[in-house]
Amino acid sequence: MASITALRSAMTTAVMPRSPEASELPLMSSEALVLENVTRAFGALRAVDDVSLSVLAGEKRAILGANGAGKTTLFNAITGDFPPTAGRILFFGEDITLLDPYERIRKGMRRTYQSSLLFRDLSVRDNLFLAVRGVSNARFSLRRPGRNHPTTVATQELLERGRLTHLSEELVSNLAHGQQRQLEIAMTLATEPQVLLLDEPFGALDHQTREMMQELLQGIWEAERKTVLFVTHDIDEAIFMGNRVVVMSARPGRIKCDWPVALSYPRHYSVKTTPPFAELKARLTEEIRIEVMGVH
Repeated sequence: MASITALRSAMTTAVMPRSPEASELPLMSSEALVLENVTRAFGALRAVDDVSLSVLAGEKRAILGANGAGKTTLFNAITGDFPPTAGRILFFGEDITLLDPYERIRKGMRRTYQSSLLFRDLSVRDNLFLAVRGVSNARFSLRRPGRNHPTTVATQELLERGRLTHLSEELVSNLAHGQQRQLEIAMTLATEPQVLLLDEPFGALDHQTREMMQELLQGIWEAERKTVLFVTHDIDEAIFMGNRVVVMSARPGRIKCDWPVALSYPRHYSVKTTPPFAELKARLTEEIRIEVMGVH
């Protein structure tokens, strides 16, 4: 099993050097994802209630909230696992509210889950191969294609983009938890998705591994500018990773506030010690505390 040192070594290339002119990365103007008055009820229980949200293309939006605030349910509504009972969802201007999950995947939406869905008895390379095959329009087959086949080339590219080349033939069951999360993120990049939804991608990781994984994802975003929504319970992570941070209220889940993160790029972990970071953290901590304690 690879050590923390090996993971840190793999991440040394995660953030490419940037020129001073690139320290501010403007967002694209088009809206990648729009939620209009989205509600998801289970009988009389409203898990998500009247949520409206607009996410720009190329944006990273963090979603914070207490347990039971409806964060994962909101993701389920967006991906079609549990379609909304009211409201609309637009994907680059197209209404996808009634589309099946696989149709949303074909349009460029990818998601990770809190629980791992990896094939533990297969290698890292084989998991990525299946991710590429699963979202392609070609006829599905488990037969291994040749070296120059587009699927083989795409699999190798994912290994490199996910900094997993050194683990390519390792069985998933032998990987550390952080490396499995790293693999899941790489799998979401199969065939150039437009929007990534990451549900607590670094949950249950130790502090050191969590911070290194944050830097890895940050590096991928700065290089490729994918639109990313991610759920987290970690306020520091939300600020460090996000362009904006949404706080959801306790049940029923509603948008309580939506704060911009005025920190420049590229972001180094040392930004967590700066006054602007501390100020926003204090604001978000109070918003979460109010929801957890029920103090208004």
